[in-house]
Amino acid sequence: MGNIIMNLIVAAVLAGTPLLFGTLGEILTEKSGNLNLGVEGMMFMGSIAGLAGAMKYEAVAANPSGSVAVLVAIICAFGCGVLGALIYSIITVTLRANQNVTGLALTIFGTGFANFFGEVLGNNAGGYAAVGDVVKAGFSNVNIPVLSSIPVIGRLVFSYNSLVYVGIITAIIIAVLLNKTRIGLNLRAVGENPSTADAAGINVTKYKYLATCIGGGICGIGGMYVSMVTCSGIWVHNCVSGKGWIAVALVIFAIWRPKRALLGGLIFGLLSIMRLYIPLKIPMQIYDIFPYIATIIVLIAISLRRKRENQPPASLGLAYFREER
Repeated sequence: MGNIIMNLIVAAVLAGTPLLFGTLGEILTEKSGNLNLGVEGMMFMGSIAGLAGAMKYEAVAANPSGSVAVLVAIICAFGCGVLGALIYSIITVTLRANQNVTGLALTIFGTGFANFFGEVLGNNAGGYAAVGDVVKAGFSNVNIPVLSSIPVIGRLVFSYNSLVYVGIITAIIIAVLLNKTRIGLNLRAVGENPSTADAAGINVTKYKYLATCIGGGICGIGGMYVSMVTCSGIWVHNCVSGKGWIAVALVIFAIWRPKRALLGGLIFGLLSIMRLYIPLKIPMQIYDIFPYIATIIVLIAISLRRKRENQPPASLGLAYFREER
């Protein structure tokens, strides 16, 4: 029984990591007052960009290294996520278009972008797009000397792939940035009251662009995790499959706190793989909707708790017109 629980926790961490990246990216974005519903699209863009970058590196390198392939995939996925977020920022921050509509359009664009180029890569590769064994090894679970061999703790803490630790470190960095630095204070001021922040000499446009673009890049890494880890380095049509929308809901579950996003990723990761470890006499389709049922419950519960600290940034989703200051 203990071994089953341990396997369940490990699988939940692995399944929840892409949700963690998507949640962290959207938290950073929303702290600036931008509501980007294009998380799904940016994750899709990151998924194909990371896979394409790793395949290209493997094709040109004389002796490809798994570690270098991971770094290349991260850079490509982050860059493509930034590109999607930059498009969103230009339309919503500079042109002041409706943020909800723009985010939905970005999701549609990103999904089509990834599926199209995934098919192109597959056709060029002679059937399907996939990386080799060396690159796959770079994304496999690591074995840390001594630490990984510690009973129970070694398995639960020191036996994941490198991207899991990148996600945890990213959550800590964002938490420190938002709560312990002047940059974070300025960013939160922009999200709460851009007029006041502007009057205090804070460059509202710069903060909105930077937070949104960096947040989009983090979402892109989450998409890359899906294609390179969840799908084992093989392009699968529609591989992100709604994880971006769950990440948007997890932002509310985490009440815009990066550290709480770690818990949210774990819980929703557990719900997504429960059918493999806790067999019940119910249709498989019911298992598949567990994360979405939990999403609805979370949204209702948070809405009923009307505490000020649990509320989103005051200017979230609203375009800032300096002329009305």
